[in-house]
Amino acid sequence: MNSSSIFQSLVNEYAGYTFLAGFLLVIGSLGAARLFAKANQPWVAAFIPVWNVAIVLKMVGRPVSHLAFFLVPLYNVYFFFRLCVELAQSFGKYSLIDYVLVSVFNVFYVLNLALAYNEEYQGPVYGIARSHHGESDILMAH
Repeated sequence: MNSSSIFQSLVNEYAGYTFLAGFLLVIGSLGAARLFAKANQPWVAAFIPVWNVAIVLKMVGRPVSHLAFFLVPLYNVYFFFRLCVELAQSFGKYSLIDYVLVSVFNVFYVLNLALAYNEEYQGPVYGIARSHHGESDILMAH
C-alpha cells in the first residue's frame, strides 16, 4: 500500500472529520484575515503559515523571536493559550469569560472579534501596565 492510497482511505473513512477540519480552517483563516485588517496588518498573512503567528505576536506587542516558544514541547500549549488571552486583551476584553471563550472557541471568538462593528483594536498589551475598572493588571514578560 502506498502513501497516497493510505491517505485516500483515511479521508474516506473519516470524511466527517476531514470536512470539519477544512471548515474550521477556512472560517479561521477568513476571520483572521478580517481581524488583521481591523488591526491595520496585512490581511493576506492570515493564509500563510508562520507569518500569521508572527502578525498575531506583533498585534499583542511580543517580539517575533517568541515564535520559538512554539517549538518547546508542553510550553507551546501554555504559550498558545497565553497568546489567545493577550489577543483578546488587545481588543479590550479583560473578563474571565472572555479568556475562557477565546481559549475554548478560538476560531469563532476571533471571527466574532473580526466581524463585530463595536470591537476595536486597542493596541499591544504585552509588557504594558493597564488599568481598567479600578484594577491594575501588569502583564509580566516571560
